[in-house]
Amino acid sequence: MTIGTIFGVATTLGFGVTQINSGLNYLFGIQQSIGIQVGLIVFVTFLASLSVGFGLDKGIKRLSELNLILVLLLLFFVFFCSSTIYILQTTIQNAGQYVSNLFTMTFNLYAYQPNGWIGGWTIMYWAWWISWSPFVGMFIARVSRGRTIREFIVGVLLIPTGFTIIWMGFLGNAALFNIMQEHNVSLIHAVQSDSSVALFEFLNHLPFSGVMSLLATVLVMLFFVTSADSGALVTDYLTAKTENSPTWQRLFWTVLMAALAIILAVIV
Repeated sequence: MTIGTIFGVATTLGFGVTQINSGLNYLFGIQQSIGIQVGLIVFVTFLASLSVGFGLDKGIKRLSELNLILVLLLLFFVFFCSSTIYILQTTIQNAGQYVSNLFTMTFNLYAYQPNGWIGGWTIMYWAWWISWSPFVGMFIARVSRGRTIREFIVGVLLIPTGFTIIWMGFLGNAALFNIMQEHNVSLIHAVQSDSSVALFEFLNHLPFSGVMSLLATVLVMLFFVTSADSGALVTDYLTAKTENSPTWQRLFWTVLMAALAIILAVIV
């Protein structure tokens, strides 16, 4: 469980700094290179170490609340600055299609229509999320202490699922509107050439693109900071004899995850 958590968070850091580097390159022309990405891993780890040092209530909680505020700001910006009616219609339709096809799509392994997508895309994400499941489960159990079963179900299952549908529906359909109705072919080329810059290319066709692209970059960075600090905290819970472990022990796990992320970034 400990090893799975460490490698799961390390993989996330590797993915995260790639997108952060793309955002900085898009905004400021900063070169996309291994050296820059290693520096970003160190910076993200430094912020995560500060959060871990402050603890669950003062560090991780406040950083997560800041994340939520920025996410809602970006979400409502896209909703109101793109085609609002189109986004509402398509999101509702997509949610219905998802519910209707949930079991069919879940068990569809393309056995009669072999292709590389099922093995090259979905299995990788299955493995990634399986490595996250012990850590997320432990963290949710820790922060849910004192809650009722009803509060747990609403707060852990219903609200995150609903918000995910809204987030994917709003941003995804706004991008589709940009391509299909406004004929923005540059967004298609951006996704095909480098998916990490797709978000910034999409925001470039909305008002205040520079400000919102900067906000998106900060948001991505904070997401991975909170992933690193909560991962280090849970790993410490798994390995420590008591919840009141010394701060250096929590920092050790943060640094170890960063070191693994750097190794993966260099050798891949």
